[in-house]
Order: sequence, then C-alpha cells, then structure tokens
Amino acid sequence: MKQLLNRLINHEQLSKEEARNVLVAISEGAYNPSQIAAFMTVYMMRSITLEELEGFRDALLELCVPVDVSQYNTIDLCGTGGDGKNTFNISTLASFVTAGAGVKVTKHGNYGVSSISGSSNVMEQLGIKFSNNNDYLKKCLDEAGICILHAPLFHPAMKNVAPIRRELGVKTFFNMLGPMVNPAFPKNQLVGVFNLELARMYGYLYQKGTKNFTVLHAMDGYDEVSLTGPVKMISNASEQVLSPNSFGVDKIKQSDIYGGETVESSAQIFVDILNGKGTEAQNNVVCANAGLAIATLEKCSIPEGFEKAKESLLSHNALTVLKKLQELSAS
Repeated sequence: MKQLLNRLINHEQLSKEEARNVLVAISEGAYNPSQIAAFMTVYMMRSITLEELEGFRDALLELCVPVDVSQYNTIDLCGTGGDGKNTFNISTLASFVTAGAGVKVTKHGNYGVSSISGSSNVMEQLGIKFSNNNDYLKKCLDEAGICILHAPLFHPAMKNVAPIRRELGVKTFFNMLGPMVNPAFPKNQLVGVFNLELARMYGYLYQKGTKNFTVLHAMDGYDEVSLTGPVKMISNASEQVLSPNSFGVDKIKQSDIYGGETVESSAQIFVDILNGKGTEAQNNVVCANAGLAIATLEKCSIPEGFEKAKESLLSHNALTVLKKLQELSAS
C-alpha cells in the first residue's frame, strides 16, 4: 500500500486491473485502517478516472453475494448520495411509487454516511426487515413488487471500509460505486449522481454494457430530479436537459424538499407523503423521479411516466406496497 499511496500522491493513475486488485486486497484485510483512510482521502483530493471506477466496480461485483431474480424485469432507483443537500428520501419514496405502478423494483441502499438519514435508516425505522435470503426477496417482489437490498448484507467485502466511512463522515469514492453494484444486477436503472463529470462517466460505462439506464444530475447539485431547476439526463438513446416543465409542473424552492433533522422525522415525512399528506412540491418531486423510472423501463414518454406515478401515489397503491412489505417483514 505504501508504494501505491506514493504513486497516487504523485498524481499517477491506477489501471483498471490495479484498481480491482486494491479493493480485493482491502476486502481481504491486507491493509490497516490508516492506510485505507489515506487511500480514500486521495480520491477526495483528485478526480477518479474511468479505468479506476471500472476496476473498483468490477471488484465489488465479483465479491458481492448475488441475488438471483433474473426472471423479473426490475429497476433500481438509487442516488450516489453525497450531494450535501439533506433532502427527504426522494429516491426511496419514488421506489415505492414505481412499485405501486406495477414496475418491479430491486432497491439497493445503505445507511446515510454524509446525510442524516439514508435509505436503510428510514426502512429500518419503518420496520422493514433486511435479508439476503433469495426466497424471501422473491416473495417480496411477488407480493409487494419491491425488495430492499441493504448493501452491507451483500457486500461483505466492505466490512473493513464501513467503520472508516462512518468516522470520516464525508462522501468518498464508495458513494460513486453504490448504484453500480446492485447485487440483483437489475436490467434497468435510474441513477442520480452528485456532479456532471460523474454523470458522463456513468453514461460511458453503462453504454458499454446491456443495461437500460437513465443517469441524472440536477444542475444545482442534486443527485436526482429536484424540480428546483434544470437537470441533465443521459440515457441509452440520448442526452437532454429536462426542466420542471418537462413534467408539466412548476419550479419549486430548495426548502420545499428539505429532509428531517432526525431519522424519526425523515420516516414521518416518508409516511405522510404515502398517506396523501405530502405538499404539492413533495408529491411532484417524488413522482418526477418515479415517472422517469417508469419511462425508463416501460419506454413510455416522460409525461406518461409522471401520470402513472401520480396515479400510484394518489390512489394509495404506493402506500399499499409499504404496508405489504411491513407485513412480510413481520411474518
């Protein structure tokens, strides 16, 4: 590691194979916490290269505990996090709205590292059971239309990194990797990233594979459609800039989508929105993201996807999905 750190400090780059090997060595406990922290810190100081990102991703996918749900056509809605905006859990809510519209969702998530409340914090607060049992996850997909994949259960390789990430408390290159390493290998993905450079890298890497994808970055920094301004969208077919008008809604203020100060208050916002007690701004931002997920998988227009998402939320279909998942968790 010493040699590697010296190279990185001298602005050298790793090859894809070297990047893969480092992550495998970290997972095998080859380095001490100080060395791992130093390695992560380098990538806070300089941009990650495409080869490095690809190598890190390949290592985590090789080392993960895979979930076989290949008979379903699923989508994952996931943001990198790390945008520092402390919104409520938009992509997780959008996942339930998407499932309520009849689209199967394999939702990959984790506890918040740089935010107060990550996807897993809210799910846990709402009584959702985390499991890597294949039969249970299939049952969730069959009966609720969604299964929750809590990252630590599927990425044992990361056990040496998790405490360091928590102690650092800032975004690291592992934020960039989260959406890329879903252990269910979903055929479709809606992913939000925290900067434009990363959006382009994601687009490039996904173009090389067979995944049906949409990558998003809001120009004012959000890792999702925020409706606070324009958002860059990169998909298999095109690159375009969307505005609130693309969904037929008005622009909103940043304060309209601010999250809670605690996990409890975040979970309350979550339940309120599904129960029909959300503000118009909250509903619209959730449905914009769910609508894009539906449009990505069903190949319909963005306004059509948005309408299907609205129907799922307002008819309480999305709430039914949550209740069913809570029921399965308790049984």
